[in-house]
Order: sequence, then structure tokens, then C-alpha cells
Amino acid sequence: MEEKLYKKMKHIGASDLIFGIVTMVFGIAVGVIMIVNGAKLLTYKSENLF
Repeated sequence: MEEKLYKKMKHIGASDLIFGIVTMVFGIAVGVIMIVNGAKLLTYKSENLF
């Protein structure tokens, strides 16, 4: 009984670790894209003023 629990905990721990790494990579990618888009908006600020 306890062996099944340890195996299940091992699989859950591994999947949580992978999910955490994927989430961090996605968050960093979105952050970089937002910074690049903000920089583009600032460079064309004089053209975009109403």
C-alpha cells in the first residue's frame, strides 16, 4: 500500500516540476514580448499622438 503511494507521489512531483519549468519559460517569453512591443510603441510615440 505504501509503495503505491510513494510511486504516485514520485510521478506527481515530477509532473509538477515539469509544469513549473514550462510555466516559467512561458512567463519569461511573454515578458520579453511585452517589453519589445512597449519599446516599439515608444519609438513611434511622436507618430501616434492624437
